Amino acid sequence: MNYDTYGSNAVELAIHLANTDRDGDPAWAGAFLRAHDEWFTPETVLDLTPSESRRAAATADLVRAVAVAGSQDEVIARLNELLALARPHPYATDHDGELHLHYARPDAPAVEQLTTTVAMGLSQVVAQHGWQRLGVCSAEGCDDVYVDTSRNASRRYCSNTCASRSSVAAYRARRRA
Repeated sequence: MNYDTYGSNAVELAIHLANTDRDGDPAWAGAFLRAHDEWFTPETVLDLTPSESRRAAATADLVRAVAVAGSQDEVIARLNELLALARPHPYATDHDGELHLHYARPDAPAVEQLTTTVAMGLSQVVAQHGWQRLGVCSAEGCDDVYVDTSRNASRRYCSNTCASRSSVAAYRARRRA
């Protein structure tokens, strides 16, 4: 499956956001933004207030909700809920030498840039390639979400690590039996 580089990167940002460990750390959102600072204009303040951190968590929860949805109607409802939080203001730029679109206005606060970027990227993949391309890892003990970019939409694991671990566990179970 091929999709444009900026859109695919926006989807990867959404997947990273949904899979980020937030357990008990109020500073998780600021750390996430700083780890992905290439998505934000240089003037953007990446230290968030508690309210902004809760909004970032709500965005992460909605990305996960889209990925775990079991039907197209459910995906549409959850995706529309995510899109309702977005404030798209697309503009063309060539800041990195490649002409592409940015989804959020450059002077928007960090959470607005984040929410708009992941909402637009995720919605493009779902609209262009189908909701079935989003999934949750089948490996025991892993609940990471992923975008299935395989040619035949057959991916079941978030990474090669989880696929290998599951294969080894199945092999060992067969050997014991």
